[in-house]
Amino acid sequence: MKIAVLPNLDKRGSAEVVDKLGVILKSEGIEAYLPESIKAADFENLPEDKLYKNADLIITIGGDGTIIRYAKRAALDDKPVLGINAGRVGYLANIEQNELSLLSKLKKKEYFVEKRMMLSVSVCENGRKISEYNALNDAVITSGFISRIIDISVYLGRDSISYRADGLIMSTPTGSTAYSMSAGGPIIDPLTECMCITPICSHSLSAKPILLGADNTVKLKAFSKKRTDIYLTVDGRKVCSVKPYTDIYISKSKQFVKLIRLNDRSFYKTLSNKFRDGRSM
Repeated sequence: MKIAVLPNLDKRGSAEVVDKLGVILKSEGIEAYLPESIKAADFENLPEDKLYKNADLIITIGGDGTIIRYAKRAALDDKPVLGINAGRVGYLANIEQNELSLLSKLKKKEYFVEKRMMLSVSVCENGRKISEYNALNDAVITSGFISRIIDISVYLGRDSISYRADGLIMSTPTGSTAYSMSAGGPIIDPLTECMCITPICSHSLSAKPILLGADNTVKLKAFSKKRTDIYLTVDGRKVCSVKPYTDIYISKSKQFVKLIRLNDRSFYKTLSNKFRDGRSM
């Protein structure tokens, strides 16, 4: 078995986890790889693109942002990802730093894999696609200035819904515990396939989050009467500015993220623990 380890060394304790992983994986007879920029005992180094192609699975060390970054890349090569939590929230990570003994299950294949849906986000101008992204958590349209509202039209086939708000979140079930939850959206079982529309600070008391079936294609158009800049953010990263009335199409992606589960701790147990510990945000 070959495993690529992708740590976020900015997270406290990540370097120590890398060292422990090297010892554990070597004792299990597993070939372990790190990116060329990171040196550690018991690991070989490979260019990052070869890490994904050569490895049977990926281990990430960090918070949810780290897992999202590497899991989306791993999806291109259909490789499953195991997250070791070194962040605060850790909804996507399956094991904590004190649970590394569970790694012995990997070689025995005593684990199961969850498939998480992603969103395909396409930006089109004059009928031509100019950019495309995959979102594991969410795609967000916001104004470029604090306290500047924008008008957003949401088209579902021949029907449409209009919002005046600070912005709009289109989230996956996985992303329902992220920005959408902070904006008042519902918490959704991550194995469900659907999309959630959550307005951000809507200027209408009747504007509520809406759940849509995963087979829908949603078209968004946004503009500002005050000529405020409008931005599209995907999974927490600002990807582009959007001209007024630009068409943004959002649908279920053809690609899935595969997350490895080594224990039987359910999503609801994790959720309960985070809320109890005050780490939900």
